[in-house]
Amino acid sequence: MPLVLDTNTVLALWLFEDPALAPLRAWIASGQPQLLSRDDALEELRRVLAYRQFACSPARQADLAAHYTRQIRQVAATPPDTALPRCRDADDQKFLEIAYHGGARWLLTRDKALLRVGRHRRLRDHFTVLTPERWQGEVLPALTATATSAVRGEAQT
Repeated sequence: MPLVLDTNTVLALWLFEDPALAPLRAWIASGQPQLLSRDDALEELRRVLAYRQFACSPARQADLAAHYTRQIRQVAATPPDTALPRCRDADDQKFLEIAYHGGARWLLTRDKALLRVGRHRRLRDHFTVLTPERWQGEVLPALTATATSAVRGEAQT
């Protein structure tokens, strides 16, 4: 299940350990999703982790970046794609590109510009842009039910 997390979602999950995202964190820890990223998004994460206001030690920064990097599948950088709508925030365009070229089903973000462009008709057939909270409420229960049904089916055979 390919999934893209923007930088703020990664921070919320593992730097701030947002308790509201515990179900998503647990689902990722289960190994079920395939997290997608690419070099420029990973570089943004490293840069943001170093922001002074986060008071994150260099060792913790390295641990968080390494933890996330171990969980991802790299998507190759590609030239700008005219099939994609343009995000108002050019720095966020990379997440649309990662989702599109990586075959993601979802892009999870709290970023207003990404959420706005996520409603564009040209994305509907490719992936869905949702907040992590909405994803947990709408998608995760269905995924959990499907996984539980599959386990029950295997146990009965």
